Amino acid sequence: MALKLYSTLGSPAARASILTLRALGLKDKIQIINVNLVALDHLKPEYVEKNPLHTVPMLEDGNFILYDSHAINAYLVNKYADNDALYPKDPQKRALVDSMAHFDTGYLFARVGRINNAIFMQDKSADFNQMKIELAEVYDLLELILQKRIFVAGEQLTIADFSIVATLSNAEVFCPVDAKKHPKITAWNEKMKQLPYYSINEKGSQLFRELMTNLSSKL
Repeated sequence: MALKLYSTLGSPAARASILTLRALGLKDKIQIINVNLVALDHLKPEYVEKNPLHTVPMLEDGNFILYDSHAINAYLVNKYADNDALYPKDPQKRALVDSMAHFDTGYLFARVGRINNAIFMQDKSADFNQMKIELAEVYDLLELILQKRIFVAGEQLTIADFSIVATLSNAEVFCPVDAKKHPKITAWNEKMKQLPYYSINEKGSQLFRELMTNLSSKL
């Protein structure tokens, strides 16, 4: 099988790519290869040779290798989709999708990552309360964005929704969304949960919750 995705289910970035694959109907056409981060599979020489960033997910399409979930998801739609609905070719619509990919990377994922890394590193000096406040501030921004859009990048479901919902599901392990304060996020999140392939995201976020609960108990 030429198409391979190196992944770990606890990673929201990896789950965003899996959601994209399932939305495209590629579930049975790709080999999912588990990368055990705890066992440091991502630091093995053969993995680093392919992916110098030693991150997940990583896509291998024949001899072509790509890392970063946002790039992977765009590539999958560009190459394998029957239409461009998930990643529109219209310059303005595509720019909105790209902007939300950067929102995920620079705001939501970045602030979740700070908490995540502090727990992994067992950093007893970390100010978790402040980091959670800063994470909640990103929710405020997303709420404002969703006041003008049905989905995060416009009026239709796109790969940007997969990235944001996967990251948000991990973020809620640390800082649950307040339905009263963030009704638009709550409504959008419920809409995403109705997708027929969404259960993989719930499974992954639950694995992440269990891991974080276990590690947090050691701080």
